[in-house]
Amino acid sequence: MTNKIIKLLFTLFVPLSLFGASGVEFFVVNGSAEKVFNTYINNDIENIGFILSDPHERVNDAYAQKYPPTDLENLGFFSISNDEALRPLLLKEPSLGGFNPFNLHIYKVKSEDKTYIGHVTPTTMLDITNVKDVAVREAFVEMFNPLDKQIQSTFETTKQVMTYKNLPAKTMMEFTYTFDRPDDISAFVETFQEDFEATMEKSHYLIAGYKDFKETYEDLELPFEKYDAYFVYSLCHMNFSYSIFKDRPDAGVFAPCSMYMYIEKDTNVMHIGMPYLANWAAVMNITDPKKLKAVKELDTEIVSVLESMNAKLVK
Repeated sequence: MTNKIIKLLFTLFVPLSLFGASGVEFFVVNGSAEKVFNTYINNDIENIGFILSDPHERVNDAYAQKYPPTDLENLGFFSISNDEALRPLLLKEPSLGGFNPFNLHIYKVKSEDKTYIGHVTPTTMLDITNVKDVAVREAFVEMFNPLDKQIQSTFETTKQVMTYKNLPAKTMMEFTYTFDRPDDISAFVETFQEDFEATMEKSHYLIAGYKDFKETYEDLELPFEKYDAYFVYSLCHMNFSYSIFKDRPDAGVFAPCSMYMYIEKDTNVMHIGMPYLANWAAVMNITDPKKLKAVKELDTEIVSVLESMNAKLVK
């Protein structure tokens, strides 16, 4: 009995980093699950409240047209979010846009007859976006339970959890953009978006997706008056993504990057945020020097691009 108590106390009080935190969950399916997954993602997830906003099937085909051959047989990014469950959480913790929508990832390599379907764990998403509110954290984690159960009931799977030791010291790049508030805030937002998209594309980033939560909740007739604008861009850099995913397709679970932008009601400041790519390296235990260099360079570049638009990095 004494030994059991000691073991329990050890589990409760020894730092989690000694054991490793759960960073990513993959559900492993024997053989190719591409057809079944495509049917599932386009039809079944709505039954539990999740909405597919930007599907990117077979990204590996785009790689094959531009880069040397890889072992990839299937690589897909599917941006999803539970809009109704997420709404009250975004009202309290707007940084959750750093992972909403998030990628329900699928990949398979030619050298292994297994398909991997998964996502970053909700706890890791919360830790990266610096969400401290206990009630928000509990509700956000709970939101994923029906999704995981549905995946397991749809596919014959085994569960694989990837662990990590520590996140980077700074997990989020956050900016403020101050502007002279016009009478028509919608026109300002539209002009800003046009400038942003042109700037990102000029810097070789793809706009892989876009979700306007303000508009979504207006359509659903759900209150979201705290914000005059709230939208999220999904961003991708083809050269960078290929350099990582060609032999680490599991890291695609973090793609595409979600960059949120919001303006609180009647204010003249736009808040912009996105998880640093350094989180990829930490959570996925990436150690290849070339990949780590690419991660660091792109993090620096994204900050520079936003600063070129007069956004100020929050230190």
